[in-house]
Amino acid sequence: MRTSSTLSSKPRFDSSSIFPRIQSPDIILPASVAVNRMNSGQNRFRGVGVVHSSSEVVAIDDREVEGVGEKKREKSRVLKVGLICGGPSAERGISLNSARSVLDHIQGDDLHVSCYYIDPNLNAYAISSAQVYSNTPADFDFKLESLAQGFETLTDFAEHLAAYVDIVFPVIHGRFGEDGGIQELLEKSNVPFIGTRSKECRTAFDKYDASLELKRQGFITVPNFVLQGNELDESGLSRWFSNNQLDANSGKVVVKPTRAGSSIGVTVAYGVNDSLTKVKEIMSEGIDDKVIVEIFLGGGKEFTAIVLDVGSDSIQQPVVFLPTEVELQTSNNGDISEKDAIFNYRRKYLPTQQVVYHTPPRFPLDVINKIREGASILFKKLGLRDFARIDGWFLPPSAMSASEANDFGKTESGTVIFTDINLISGMEQTSFLFQQASKVGFSHSNILRTIIHHACIQFPNLASFCNKSSSRTSKSSKHEGLQKVFVIFGGDTSERQVSLMSGTNVWLNLQVSGDLEVTPCLLAPGNDDSSEVIDVGSRAVWSLPYSLVLRHTTEEVVDACTEALDPTRAELTSKLRKKVMDEIENGLKKHNWFTGFDISDQQPIKFTLNKWIKLAKQVQATVFIAVHGGIGEDGTLQSLLEAEKVPYTGPGFSASKICMDKVATSLSVNHLTSFGVLTINKDVRRKEDLLNSCCCDVWGEVTSKLKCETLCIKPARDGCSTGVARICCASDLGVYVKALEDCLPRIPPNSLNKAHGVIEMPVPPPEFLIFEPFIETDEITIIPKSKNKNEGLLWKGKSRWVEITVGVIGKRGSMRSLMPSVTVKESGDILSLEEKFQGGTGINLTPPPLSIMSTEALMKCKERIELIANTLELEGFSRIDAFVNVDNGEVLVIEVNTVPGMTPSTVLIHQALAEEPPVYPHVFFRTLLDLGSERFM
Repeated sequence: MRTSSTLSSKPRFDSSSIFPRIQSPDIILPASVAVNRMNSGQNRFRGVGVVHSSSEVVAIDDREVEGVGEKKREKSRVLKVGLICGGPSAERGISLNSARSVLDHIQGDDLHVSCYYIDPNLNAYAISSAQVYSNTPADFDFKLESLAQGFETLTDFAEHLAAYVDIVFPVIHGRFGEDGGIQELLEKSNVPFIGTRSKECRTAFDKYDASLELKRQGFITVPNFVLQGNELDESGLSRWFSNNQLDANSGKVVVKPTRAGSSIGVTVAYGVNDSLTKVKEIMSEGIDDKVIVEIFLGGGKEFTAIVLDVGSDSIQQPVVFLPTEVELQTSNNGDISEKDAIFNYRRKYLPTQQVVYHTPPRFPLDVINKIREGASILFKKLGLRDFARIDGWFLPPSAMSASEANDFGKTESGTVIFTDINLISGMEQTSFLFQQASKVGFSHSNILRTIIHHACIQFPNLASFCNKSSSRTSKSSKHEGLQKVFVIFGGDTSERQVSLMSGTNVWLNLQVSGDLEVTPCLLAPGNDDSSEVIDVGSRAVWSLPYSLVLRHTTEEVVDACTEALDPTRAELTSKLRKKVMDEIENGLKKHNWFTGFDISDQQPIKFTLNKWIKLAKQVQATVFIAVHGGIGEDGTLQSLLEAEKVPYTGPGFSASKICMDKVATSLSVNHLTSFGVLTINKDVRRKEDLLNSCCCDVWGEVTSKLKCETLCIKPARDGCSTGVARICCASDLGVYVKALEDCLPRIPPNSLNKAHGVIEMPVPPPEFLIFEPFIETDEITIIPKSKNKNEGLLWKGKSRWVEITVGVIGKRGSMRSLMPSVTVKESGDILSLEEKFQGGTGINLTPPPLSIMSTEALMKCKERIELIANTLELEGFSRIDAFVNVDNGEVLVIEVNTVPGMTPSTVLIHQALAEEPPVYPHVFFRTLLDLGSERFM
């Protein structure tokens, strides 16, 4: 290993040699200069700076807000879009994810975006686009007063939008976003916006009111009963149970808030008393004070359909995309909770094998046609606008015999029922909107721009923007001369779903570069039969078409590939696709901003890993590795690529192999103690020895050897967060060992003595496990804002150590530290996979707040991180997890990840955006690619 003789003599790596000359993205950004909300109210919006596509900063005073902006807008050919996210609902984290995705895909020379945020108390702020890339609103809520520009009132906010924005794209899910709140505010100030008007939103958003309206329009509806206010009508609910032939003690029903958005608070109940208990819980938690109880649709199959309006001149012409069947997967382990499986918030937004999607659905053709017909009629009848998502159920024949014979929804094959109208569909990268749009030829950018431009035609003053668009769209055909890039993700470790998210994000960001041809590739899971050893070179790799990437799990991608190659299924999909595309084109061809479809109908191609690598060599592709854990991070894949001289991203074989082994990592840097780099004492045990030993004996031996009272147990060779748990006693160790013995995929929350979240376990279980002393740190708490107090941080600081994670980037021997982030755990002592990688969960503080760590300690910390990176001979990029002493910057190494998470809200994105100037995701990933492409030069 190469080491530096002293910290001060180590070469510093100039950031300009890593990142290219960065042009500010094509967006309008509020200046990052801190401007506090004014208490006097004399100036409603003070000190705003707007950064245009150059680095020019333009000061705007109140006179400009009152009128000058209108003149500027008339002269400009650039459409200014105001992107609003956040809101008061529990879905505001998802709202941030959606806004980030929209921001990624709509930027262009003809369209600039400014970002705004509504906090839980309905205060409005102009925020920088960098804040939109935060993992959760909690990442920046506590510092809004110092980082963002606030408006005194929502009226002032609307007046600002009227002056400086051409059209608003509201991306607030749930309350205030879909209930007509933001729409009414915009209507009063005559601000054009995308989506349905306020009056129609109010009816469609309220699940009870919507069901009444559907019934009036002749649609079959699910029988329900509404409960509202303090006095719950128990006798009325009992009569409802009786009228619907439900047992008052055990009848199965669904209880859900009427105005809480998608899936929030939805639960299953049994009988009248249980239903009332669940209703009271929803009300007491402040989710909603109006709750409905409805019949559980047993035997039904759930679906969801995106509707796009392609009409003009105020005439609606809704086209329904290919619907998606939502298949809930139940395990065979007898878990009692599985019988209550519903498509809830977790299943909808977090990667899980508990749900699988099929687009188009595996329904009879007459049912698919009925869904499309009904959703189109509903869109018109409810007066919806631009786009929406409509959910429902397909029930087998005779399941709804109580309905009228002429009610809409009857088919020979069964009954179609519509249940939920989503006015602002989720827009995360793999959401239903993009899944279904890609099936009919739209890339992310193309569908979003189509929605925006269609909205513009409804406002006469925006007609001039409805010219031919110069949208950033994906390349639908192969072009000679483009640099080939293969992005590989997946694998078979417990981090494979995070790997899918990472690879999808990298692929979408690299597509922005016009000189690249980027192919997404899935490393399929290995053979589950452990008795059969398969040569790694024989592992399957799927080269994927656009639409098949947009899935939530690797298993779902593999199933989709198999399904796509089935002749019968392929023929049905092709016919439906053509039908929908013809309907869309018939509506949009009259608009010159519509440039056609940009996703071709291609089939997946299956290779062995060896043949895939030879193809990469043949076409001179660079491989972007996004496979977390397993062969993607232990040096195996790197070794295979090196043998064929195929360039790839990240560290080489030797460094990858060392860093994958947590013991080897410690041994490689334990000589750096005098430089302020420390390692944690470890005790390594074989899994078989643990299974055959008394847990009390092992507990005593390990705690005595490591001289500690509580332990951290983790696999010796696996990715971050997998199988990592805090154990406080011998019984905790017993629970963990039992999970290893039973090959459990996860340990449920709070199975151990100290509170914790879900612990994802490696399957198959690791051969070796590490015991370490558990490092105690003081809890960092985000203090919610109150009437008399701003939001802030609470940290006692009794322990002078905090946990950090930090990216390193550059060439071997000259790695540079990005800005470290302090990690805040929300559900226990160990960061879960979700908290690390899934948008809408987890909190990262970037940079570390000065109230926790001084600037001097931070700089020393970064120097030591760079020393670690260069000692381990890292290159390209990696992530180092550690504890840091906030007083002197000493670093206690936890682990090094050579293929770190690259999801849309990963901490590496935050850290790149903390550079000066900020490095936006598409530039960041292109930089990592270029570093990899230079490997064999």
